[in-house]
Amino acid sequence: MQDTKPRTIYIDGEWREAHDGTSFDVTNPATGEVIGVASNGGRSDTEDAIAAAEAAFTGWAGATAYQRAAVLDRAHTIMRERVEELAQLMTLEQGKPLRASRNEVNYAADFLSWFAEEAKRVGGVTIPSARADQRFVTMRQPVGVIAAITPWNYPISMLTRKLGPAIAAGCTSVLKPAAQTPLCAVAVIKILEEAGLPRGVVNMVTTERSRDFGDVIIESPVVRKLTFTGSTAVGRELTARAGATLKRVSVELGGHAPFIVLEDADPVHAAKGVALVKFLNTGQACISPNRIYVHRSLYDTFLETLTKRVSALKVGAGDQDGVTIGPLIDDRATAKMESQVEDARGKGARVLAGGSRATVDGLDGTNFFSPTLLADVTPEMLISTEETFGPIAAVTPFDDEDEVIALANSSAYGLAAYLYTNNLSRAIRVTERLRFGMVGVNDINPTSAAAPFGGVKDSGLGREGGAQGIDEYLDVKLVGISV
Repeated sequence: MQDTKPRTIYIDGEWREAHDGTSFDVTNPATGEVIGVASNGGRSDTEDAIAAAEAAFTGWAGATAYQRAAVLDRAHTIMRERVEELAQLMTLEQGKPLRASRNEVNYAADFLSWFAEEAKRVGGVTIPSARADQRFVTMRQPVGVIAAITPWNYPISMLTRKLGPAIAAGCTSVLKPAAQTPLCAVAVIKILEEAGLPRGVVNMVTTERSRDFGDVIIESPVVRKLTFTGSTAVGRELTARAGATLKRVSVELGGHAPFIVLEDADPVHAAKGVALVKFLNTGQACISPNRIYVHRSLYDTFLETLTKRVSALKVGAGDQDGVTIGPLIDDRATAKMESQVEDARGKGARVLAGGSRATVDGLDGTNFFSPTLLADVTPEMLISTEETFGPIAAVTPFDDEDEVIALANSSAYGLAAYLYTNNLSRAIRVTERLRFGMVGVNDINPTSAAAPFGGVKDSGLGREGGAQGIDEYLDVKLVGISV
């Protein structure tokens, strides 16, 4: 009799089922159809993964930077060759339009290439001593076993953004991908395996039991670093609990990005820009603009352009031609859209486009929401303080620079902000006053594998990507030498 049990848990180079034999279905959010089954790991699986990572650490930390870089380079090549295959899987499992999935796979591959090079740039410095018979030297060494928890909205690029620098630095890893998108994670691990990554260097536990996984990694003294992307509430809890074992922590959390259009900007250009970034990944992005502030002198022209753009967006399954708005991830997310629109409408906002759930011919999925444009949004409305994470653009007029900076900075979040102006001096001045980790000036995509990504305040700690990304996985050791 053929064994049909799912084996999506990867420990010490072997694919296995959960210790207790349980599993969970993986569904297509566009249709509700079951597209796969994943192993539902628990505490004992997580403990095994940590043990495997610990056993592999000495060997991997002792590999040369060039050996670690070679694995990442091979993985980068393989991922580039499989862009279409991976994109199709992502669209099926996560729901985003196929074009966006292709872009994400390429973005994910960029992190493998970038950190292959950064591995070769991990060096130390010499420091002058006040003593003639003494020399100081610093070394940068891997922190040890790291635990990574990744989200469903970018199910491939968020893996490489964390595993890439960990592998490059010489760390070993225990990964928990989002329960909504385990199949994408399996595909990434298979690429690393094919690229020659040694047994135990990366281990993965697919699970719906997030609490079981989290409790084990938090309590373990072996795990020396936690990297998490997800909600602020969960990130805050994990960070607080990690203090008990003094783990290094980097967390990339929620956002509530302002998009500011000053009076000297081109309102048509700005409206086209916000339409692209707001509805990227159906609005399910942490850097998605949540509050759009437009100078009153440009307000009507901006809204006219944006209304046309939003109304032209096509809702459907991500693999359908011309679709730009896929399904939301689940019913809870869709209900949140309804709640925010209802609250805004009840408090005086105008609904210029959308505003309700959508149905798509031939599909049974119930989590489609019409791309929505709200005008005359005020700070009292729920959408002005609560992260939307969906296809709703909320626009507010303002009258002067100080006013809009105060509105932008009033949020507890501080991930990304956007600014449109044609005055360079003003752009610099306003950017310096915005309390956010990233600012796009006339730019809707201020991200790259080569650039540091991260926020301040309730949006997180640490940076991913760029030269700073590998620092999160390295300790500095001082060596004093008496000569």
